[in-house]
Amino acid sequence: MTGFHVYIVTNPKKSVLYTGMTNNLEYRIIEHYKERGKIETFAGRYFCYCLLYYEFHNSAIGAIAREKEIKKLSRKLKEELIDSLNPDRLFLNNEITPWPPEPDVGTRY
Repeated sequence: MTGFHVYIVTNPKKSVLYTGMTNNLEYRIIEHYKERGKIETFAGRYFCYCLLYYEFHNSAIGAIAREKEIKKLSRKLKEELIDSLNPDRLFLNNEITPWPPEPDVGTRY
């Protein structure tokens, strides 16, 4: 299915939330996992690779607008959004791709 996803990931302790947008959710989640601990990116620095929420959009414009909307929300409102689809706040990585990924999976180039 071609399109775009807006997503929210967290760290294993669920203490940090990161909102992003991608045209390939599987690869993006794997990239977050492989970049964990790298201080160059927010998601890497805070080990945000555990998928809590995602939604599909047909257009990049719609996905970008929604990402910006979610990023402006307070943490409380982000948690309410997550709870609306994932009330147990389970990690959804396995819904997108086999988890954890194999070491050679997820390289775009």
